[in-house]
Amino acid sequence: MKHFIFLLFGCLLTAIGVTILGQLQIVTGGTAGLALSSSYIFGLPFYLLFFLINIPFYVFSVLRMGWNFTLSTILSVSMLSTMTYFSYLLPEMTLTPFFGGVLGSVLIGFGLSTLFLNGSSLGGANILALYLQKKFDWDPGKVNFLFDFVVVLSGFYYLGLLNGMYSVMSIAIYSIIISYFKNQIKERNHQKGKQLVLKTS
Repeated sequence: MKHFIFLLFGCLLTAIGVTILGQLQIVTGGTAGLALSSSYIFGLPFYLLFFLINIPFYVFSVLRMGWNFTLSTILSVSMLSTMTYFSYLLPEMTLTPFFGGVLGSVLIGFGLSTLFLNGSSLGGANILALYLQKKFDWDPGKVNFLFDFVVVLSGFYYLGLLNGMYSVMSIAIYSIIISYFKNQIKERNHQKGKQLVLKTS
């Protein structure tokens, strides 16, 4: 139950952050960024695209991270998709792009860190970042930033230069927050891995 509450809290923070950025047309990274970008281009709802884009990454997750992590990730993706579906009920926020970009990014950074610390993710590059940390001890914040930077660059054409720069600022902020928790993320997931081995032995 405690694990579920942490996942719910992490998804709630991320959902509010994504909603703020979406209202300001600032793109975030990863599969959430791809879904947000695609929603602008194709006029389809974010929650549907976000869920569909993540499906191929689940295969990699099962093979490399195990069923517990994958099922936890599917749960987190489903919760975030549901939360963003109801985001239309929220009032339009009158925030400046800079302040809104900072606020949304900080919320996403703490939301993702909460999920990572509890053996979950939001799919896509999140899965790869945690796998590379587990396998090669790479900083998940920096790995996320590299992938997210590519996603944001692809959105410069329709976002415009100013919103594109705010988007780069956004991924930098939440990547720094994730990097701050990298040692705790590594230790917590290492402990979960040991507990799983003990249960199955």
